[in-house]
Amino acid sequence: MPLRISSNFDSGAIEVQSLEKPGDIRLRLRSDQGVGGDAPFRQWFHFRLHGAAGQAVRLVFENAAKAAYPDGWPDYRCVASYDRRNWFRIRSTRYENGQLIIEHTPERNSIYFAYFEPYSHERHLDLLGRVEMSPYASVSNLGATVEGRDLDLVTVGRPAPGKVPVWIIARQHPGESMAEWFVEGLLDRLLDGTDPVARRIREKAVLYIVPNMNPDGAIRGNLRTNAAGANLNREWSAPSAERSPEVLLVRQAMEESGVGLFLDIHGDEALPYVFFSTAEEVPGFSDAQRERQSRFVEAFRAASPDFQTEHGYLSGRFRDELLTLASKWVAYRFGCVSLTLEMPFKDNFNLPDGVVGWNGERSKRLGEAMLQPILGYLAG
Repeated sequence: MPLRISSNFDSGAIEVQSLEKPGDIRLRLRSDQGVGGDAPFRQWFHFRLHGAAGQAVRLVFENAAKAAYPDGWPDYRCVASYDRRNWFRIRSTRYENGQLIIEHTPERNSIYFAYFEPYSHERHLDLLGRVEMSPYASVSNLGATVEGRDLDLVTVGRPAPGKVPVWIIARQHPGESMAEWFVEGLLDRLLDGTDPVARRIREKAVLYIVPNMNPDGAIRGNLRTNAAGANLNREWSAPSAERSPEVLLVRQAMEESGVGLFLDIHGDEALPYVFFSTAEEVPGFSDAQRERQSRFVEAFRAASPDFQTEHGYLSGRFRDELLTLASKWVAYRFGCVSLTLEMPFKDNFNLPDGVVGWNGERSKRLGEAMLQPILGYLAG
């Protein structure tokens, strides 16, 4: 049976250099792609290898040193699956001499490899279908992406005087699929009619949730950009209908509803921890914002042992681009608690798991845990 590698499917991405024998498969990370050409980001990969059952496979990513975040490779382990439902980490994953090397002996003819557990567009649509059937929520369309796909908004709760508008967006960077796994977990709990925390939140707030800010990039298999080559999390100060309609549409909806709390859900390639990027550096950040932010962070730490505050981004990381980021712009524009949540592509070194590392299920559990600090924030 001849070897074959394919990636012409939802979120697929890889370049094949050589496929002559299982023990020496040569690959290259593919750059983000868009309607106007490639963008200078590469790290995400997702492909299917066929025909290597029982054979020792050695995959060499020749340009790993030219990835967007080469410091993400040390301690990283590739994920793989035979059925696209159950994903596991490949222990023999290493980074040496500028190359990512994966060694594995597949048990079956067909095996999928990916940078992180994918979250497909079909699963996205299934999630929206479950939401649409809930008595507590509705799905609406904010408008079209660059390639004409729907930008979906989930609204939980009914607007009423005194209710706090809470905005949660995910997957501005499409390769950060753990962000949509997080949203799935959050929504599953939030729409549970028997959960008292969810019920009280629905009484006190209206939640506006965008499960996938970048469906074009997600389907294309991009790491950070949309179909126009834009990094959406650098577009918030001046979005345009041509380059970043996704941000423009969400900003317009925020202006209509107001924002009383904002969470932007992401993944970080290098840091093996769950952490917040906070808003102290935003111009005009008030003492009241600082106090509310501190209470929210501490409430989340109490709600989930996966979350920690010791490791995170250094002050000054974003500099001149600060207000182009979603959570920083929202903190500046609306004066509310506004945070970016980061999850690892690797494992969570606080609570490591040798089989799956950080994965979709753990991201879902973190989404469920987020309800507790949200309720505390709403209770004042």
